Amino acid sequence: MPLAVCATPIGNLGDVTLRVLEELRAADVVLCEDTRRTRVLLDRHGIDARLLSYHRHNEAAREREVLGRLSAGERVALVSDAGLPGVNDPGARLISAALEAGVAVTVLPGPSAVETALVASGLVGDRFQFAGYLPRRAGELRALVEELARWSHPVVAFESPRRLPSSLAVLAEAMPERPAAVCRELTKLHEEVVRGTLAELARRFAEAPRGEVTLVLGAWPAVGEGVGEEAALAAVAALVAAGAGRRRAAEIVSRLTGTSRNTLYRATL
Repeated sequence: MPLAVCATPIGNLGDVTLRVLEELRAADVVLCEDTRRTRVLLDRHGIDARLLSYHRHNEAAREREVLGRLSAGERVALVSDAGLPGVNDPGARLISAALEAGVAVTVLPGPSAVETALVASGLVGDRFQFAGYLPRRAGELRALVEELARWSHPVVAFESPRRLPSSLAVLAEAMPERPAAVCRELTKLHEEVVRGTLAELARRFAEAPRGEVTLVLGAWPAVGEGVGEEAALAAVAALVAAGAGRRRAAEIVSRLTGTSRNTLYRATL
């Protein structure tokens, strides 16, 4: 039997797919990051399954056991607390080991905090970068911020609510006028999407909020790169959409790109 990698809801328990529910019902064992959280999902949908913990602290020890189960023909489903296992959650190691051992892997897609936040922010573009969790150490965070300043396309990152104020302060120091959004408690009862410039968001979240947080940075003229007039116009439009005044947006983009301020202002009227 293949290893079934199952995406689970990022908040609202009703967001699980029918295909994932069928797989969880049929599984001989369900590997889960936190058995208590997975049990809540299973109880919500009337599923009685055998659960086996599989998390960052025991995934190496579990690997041989799980591969043995798969080789013996058992049906094994892998889930994490939220979203798709292997993406900033345990699972990547087991998936690689299964493939190396000749065991098939099938992925059952579902909810994604990354794409949900990107669309909800209104800052979606033709492409984007996913930065994972922002670094905890100040030096590493500042190094990443310097890198982000060179990315002209949207960026999505995860951050803990406790560290959000300090991280926003660092981001705002480097790119105060960059449009952004703090997406909190996505798909849950108290979902909130706060949009604005990084400077505005840093002021808004001077105190740590509650709940899961996904941060989106909008398109921005990359520091140190030549930016064409079309990209400069798009940057002005993004700033205006985020709430900046048109004249102020034209001034900022002009300073960063060298494009005429008057040209930007008139062309975006």
